[in-house]
Amino acid sequence: MPGPLLTVTIADASKKGFRTGPLIVLGHGILELALVVLILAGLGPWIVRPVIAGIFGMAGGVVLCGFGSTMIRDSQKMSPSAEHQKTNAPDAGRPVLTGIVVSLANPYWSLWWATIGMGYLAAAWKYGLAGVLVFFSGHILADLLWYSAISFAVSRGRSWISTPFYQRMILFCGLFLIFFGIWFLHFGWRSLRHL
Repeated sequence: MPGPLLTVTIADASKKGFRTGPLIVLGHGILELALVVLILAGLGPWIVRPVIAGIFGMAGGVVLCGFGSTMIRDSQKMSPSAEHQKTNAPDAGRPVLTGIVVSLANPYWSLWWATIGMGYLAAAWKYGLAGVLVFFSGHILADLLWYSAISFAVSRGRSWISTPFYQRMILFCGLFLIFFGIWFLHFGWRSLRHL
Protein backbone atom coordinates (compact mmCIF):
# COMPACT_ATOMS: atom_id res chain seq x y z
CA MET A 1 0.00 0.00 0.00
CA PRO A 2 1.38 3.46 -0.81
CA GLY A 3 2.55 5.11 2.36
CA PRO A 4 5.51 6.72 4.10
CA LEU A 5 7.66 3.57 4.05
CA LEU A 6 7.26 3.25 0.28
CA THR A 7 7.93 6.97 -0.20
CA VAL A 8 11.13 6.84 1.86
CA THR A 9 12.24 3.69 0.01
CA ILE A 10 11.77 5.40 -3.37
CA ALA A 11 13.61 8.54 -2.25
CA ASP A 12 16.49 6.67 -0.60
CA ALA A 13 16.87 4.08 -3.37
CA SER A 14 17.22 6.91 -5.88
CA LYS A 15 20.12 8.25 -3.80
CA LYS A 16 21.75 5.19 -2.25
CA GLY A 17 20.93 2.34 -4.61
CA PHE A 18 19.30 -1.06 -4.39
CA ARG A 19 20.43 -2.06 -0.89
CA THR A 20 18.21 0.63 0.61
CA GLY A 21 15.02 -1.41 0.17
CA PRO A 22 16.22 -4.57 1.94
CA LEU A 23 17.80 -2.51 4.74
CA ILE A 24 14.62 -0.49 5.30
CA VAL A 25 12.66 -3.77 5.46
CA LEU A 26 15.21 -5.08 7.97
CA GLY A 27 14.42 -2.14 10.26
CA HIS A 28 10.69 -2.59 9.67
CA GLY A 29 11.05 -6.32 10.43
CA ILE A 30 12.99 -5.70 13.65
CA LEU A 31 10.19 -3.45 14.88
CA GLU A 32 7.50 -5.94 13.86
CA LEU A 33 9.35 -8.82 15.52
CA ALA A 34 9.56 -6.80 18.75
CA LEU A 35 5.83 -6.09 18.52
CA VAL A 36 4.97 -9.76 17.92
CA VAL A 37 7.09 -10.76 20.95
CA LEU A 38 5.32 -8.14 23.10
CA ILE A 39 1.89 -9.31 21.90
CA LEU A 40 2.74 -12.94 22.65
CA ALA A 41 4.05 -11.89 26.08
CA GLY A 42 0.56 -10.60 26.89
CA LEU A 43 1.01 -6.88 26.25
CA GLY A 44 -1.18 -6.88 23.12
CA PRO A 45 -4.23 -5.19 24.71
CA TRP A 46 -2.07 -2.39 26.13
CA ILE A 47 -0.11 -1.80 22.89
CA VAL A 48 -3.21 -1.40 20.72
CA ARG A 49 -5.01 1.12 22.94
CA PRO A 50 -6.23 4.29 21.18
CA VAL A 51 -3.98 6.49 23.33
CA ILE A 52 -0.90 4.65 21.98
CA ALA A 53 -2.08 5.11 18.38
CA GLY A 54 -2.74 8.79 19.15
CA ILE A 55 0.75 9.29 20.56
CA PHE A 56 2.28 7.48 17.57
CA GLY A 57 0.18 9.66 15.27
CA MET A 58 1.33 12.93 16.84
CA ALA A 59 5.00 11.94 17.12
CA GLY A 60 4.94 10.29 13.71
CA GLY A 61 3.40 13.36 12.12
CA VAL A 62 6.23 15.52 13.43
CA VAL A 63 8.90 13.02 12.25
CA LEU A 64 7.40 12.66 8.76
CA CYS A 65 6.99 16.43 8.35
CA GLY A 66 10.66 16.78 9.32
CA PHE A 67 11.76 14.12 6.81
CA GLY A 68 9.60 15.71 4.11
CA SER A 69 10.86 19.24 4.81
CA THR A 70 14.48 18.07 4.56
CA MET A 71 13.77 16.35 1.24
CA ILE A 72 12.06 19.45 -0.14
CA ARG A 73 14.88 21.71 1.05
CA ASP A 74 17.58 19.50 -0.47
CA SER A 75 15.75 18.53 -3.66
CA GLN A 76 17.05 21.42 -5.78
CA LYS A 77 20.67 20.61 -4.88
CA MET A 78 20.42 16.96 -5.92
CA SER A 79 21.27 15.22 -9.17
CA PRO A 80 21.17 11.50 -9.98
CA SER A 81 24.83 11.40 -10.96
CA ALA A 82 26.01 13.16 -7.79
CA GLU A 83 23.87 10.94 -5.58
CA HIS A 84 25.12 7.85 -7.43
CA GLN A 85 28.69 8.73 -6.43
CA LYS A 86 27.67 8.69 -2.73
CA THR A 87 26.24 5.16 -2.96
CA ASN A 88 29.41 3.50 -1.70
CA ALA A 89 29.37 5.38 1.61
CA PRO A 90 29.17 2.87 4.51
CA ASP A 91 25.85 3.89 6.08
CA ALA A 92 23.94 0.60 6.31
CA GLY A 93 22.61 1.55 9.76
CA ARG A 94 20.76 4.62 8.51
CA PRO A 95 18.22 2.79 6.29
CA VAL A 96 17.64 0.21 9.06
CA LEU A 97 16.93 3.02 11.52
CA THR A 98 14.74 4.72 8.90
CA GLY A 99 12.70 1.52 8.56
CA ILE A 100 12.16 1.43 12.32
CA VAL A 101 11.36 5.13 12.74
CA VAL A 102 9.05 5.48 9.72
CA SER A 103 7.13 2.30 10.64
CA LEU A 104 6.79 3.40 14.27
CA ALA A 105 5.76 6.89 13.16
CA ASN A 106 2.83 5.47 11.19
CA PRO A 107 -0.25 5.12 13.44
CA TYR A 108 -1.88 2.96 10.79
CA TRP A 109 0.89 0.42 11.37
CA SER A 110 -0.30 -0.04 14.96
CA LEU A 111 -3.94 -0.06 13.81
CA TRP A 112 -3.11 -2.76 11.24
CA TRP A 113 -1.57 -4.86 14.01
CA ALA A 114 -4.53 -4.15 16.30
CA THR A 115 -6.96 -5.51 13.73
CA ILE A 116 -5.68 -7.56 10.78
CA GLY A 117 -2.31 -8.44 12.28
CA MET A 118 -3.83 -9.66 15.57
CA GLY A 119 -6.29 -11.79 13.61
CA TYR A 120 -3.49 -13.38 11.59
CA LEU A 121 -1.41 -13.84 14.74
CA ALA A 122 -4.32 -15.50 16.57
CA ALA A 123 -4.92 -17.84 13.61
CA ALA A 124 -1.20 -18.67 13.44
CA TRP A 125 -1.01 -19.27 17.20
CA LYS A 126 -3.41 -22.22 16.81
CA TYR A 127 -0.39 -24.03 15.36
CA GLY A 128 1.90 -22.91 18.16
CA LEU A 129 5.22 -21.18 17.80
CA ALA A 130 5.79 -22.85 14.41
CA GLY A 131 2.59 -21.24 13.10
CA VAL A 132 3.69 -17.80 14.33
CA LEU A 133 7.12 -18.25 12.74
CA VAL A 134 5.57 -19.26 9.41
CA PHE A 135 3.16 -16.28 9.51
CA PHE A 136 5.88 -13.81 10.47
CA SER A 137 8.38 -15.17 7.93
CA GLY A 138 5.82 -15.00 5.13
CA HIS A 139 4.78 -11.48 6.14
CA ILE A 140 8.36 -10.17 6.22
CA LEU A 141 9.37 -12.02 3.04
CA ALA A 142 6.45 -10.40 1.20
CA ASP A 143 7.66 -6.97 2.41
CA LEU A 144 11.23 -7.84 1.46
CA LEU A 145 10.27 -8.91 -2.06
CA TRP A 146 8.08 -5.85 -2.68
CA TYR A 147 10.46 -3.21 -1.31
CA SER A 148 13.47 -4.90 -2.93
CA ALA A 149 11.70 -4.84 -6.30
CA ILE A 150 10.83 -1.15 -5.86
CA SER A 151 14.36 -0.35 -4.71
CA PHE A 152 15.87 -2.25 -7.66
CA ALA A 153 13.62 -0.52 -10.20
CA VAL A 154 14.33 2.94 -8.80
CA SER A 155 18.08 2.42 -8.44
CA ARG A 156 18.42 1.03 -11.99
CA GLY A 157 16.16 3.71 -13.44
CA ARG A 158 18.09 6.64 -11.99
CA SER A 159 20.66 6.46 -14.80
CA TRP A 160 17.84 7.27 -17.25
CA ILE A 161 16.47 10.14 -15.19
CA SER A 162 17.32 13.74 -16.00
CA THR A 163 18.36 16.04 -13.16
CA PRO A 164 15.18 18.19 -13.34
CA PHE A 165 12.97 15.08 -13.24
CA TYR A 166 15.01 13.66 -10.36
CA GLN A 167 14.66 16.91 -8.40
CA ARG A 168 10.90 16.94 -8.99
CA MET A 169 10.66 13.31 -7.89
CA ILE A 170 12.48 14.05 -4.60
CA LEU A 171 10.33 17.18 -4.15
CA PHE A 172 7.15 15.12 -4.71
CA CYS A 173 8.34 12.46 -2.21
CA GLY A 174 8.98 15.24 0.33
CA LEU A 175 5.52 16.72 -0.23
CA PHE A 176 3.99 13.24 0.04
CA LEU A 177 5.73 12.70 3.40
CA ILE A 178 4.45 16.05 4.66
CA PHE A 179 0.94 15.07 3.53
CA PHE A 180 1.24 11.85 5.55
CA GLY A 181 2.70 13.82 8.46
CA ILE A 182 -0.25 16.22 8.54
CA TRP A 183 -2.67 13.31 8.17
CA PHE A 184 -1.00 11.51 11.10
CA LEU A 185 -1.02 14.67 13.22
CA HIS A 186 -4.75 15.02 12.55
CA PHE A 187 -5.33 11.34 13.35
CA GLY A 188 -3.29 11.58 16.56
CA TRP A 189 -5.07 14.76 17.65
CA ARG A 190 -8.49 13.19 17.08
CA SER A 191 -7.49 10.01 18.93
CA LEU A 192 -6.14 11.88 21.95
CA ARG A 193 -8.94 14.46 22.04
CA HIS A 194 -11.63 11.80 22.47
CA LEU A 195 -10.01 10.16 25.51
